[in-house]
Amino acid sequence: MLRLVTIPISHYCEKARWGLERAGLEYREERHVQGIHRIAARRAGGGATVPVLVTPERSIGESQEILEWIDERVPFERRLYPHEEHLRADVDRLCERFDSVLGPTARRLIYVHMLRDRPLALRFNNEGVPAWEERTIRHAWPAMQLLIKRVLEIGPHSEQQDEPVVWRELAFVAGILADGRPYLCGERFTAADLTFAALAAAVVMPPTYGVALPQPPEMRPELAALVGRAREHPAGAYALSLFAERAARSDE
Repeated sequence: MLRLVTIPISHYCEKARWGLERAGLEYREERHVQGIHRIAARRAGGGATVPVLVTPERSIGESQEILEWIDERVPFERRLYPHEEHLRADVDRLCERFDSVLGPTARRLIYVHMLRDRPLALRFNNEGVPAWEERTIRHAWPAMQLLIKRVLEIGPHSEQQDEPVVWRELAFVAGILADGRPYLCGERFTAADLTFAALAAAVVMPPTYGVALPQPPEMRPELAALVGRAREHPAGAYALSLFAERAARSDE
């Protein structure tokens, strides 16, 4: 069976989970907390980051490469990457932008807020990880905070720098959808839509996700306000609609 090494709340890991589930590929998820995930990723044959997908042939350590590997194993009509060269170029361009801009900034922004609320962070961070890892992160929370801030390059002005970038990226997506198209690249759901929705999850906090995410009533007022604004944004609403479609399909 395929094995997926993750940080359970990670939006890049959600991107890989979504791709596997959509393709109907059975897999076993191996969840780890931040910091320890680096050891697990290397042991699985990846680098220092997750997700890592362990297949019979090789280990794949980038979420985009995982989607491409999955796409080779699904029927043509359900593939996430169009066969047409110009459409494939559009999908690749959008995925690269979301991976390199929206993903890191949204992640950093949400960590700024979550690290301020230890009880909330610990309540949702550790779902499905080994018990000893949960104990470790609870007892070493100050050190874990420092590690996360160092790895993600969170500084005193990160919130002020990253929030405008997140809104700019949401506006960019809303602009694409403004002509009434159903999906980002036209009439069909592609890797661009999956990638956007998964990475936007950091700020829209979908009620349906690979693990439980905190919802606005449970958050501090400033974080609840941020999530509320993101959900009301046309692009945020679009991301939520894709998560809802995914949940509906899984119930069929």
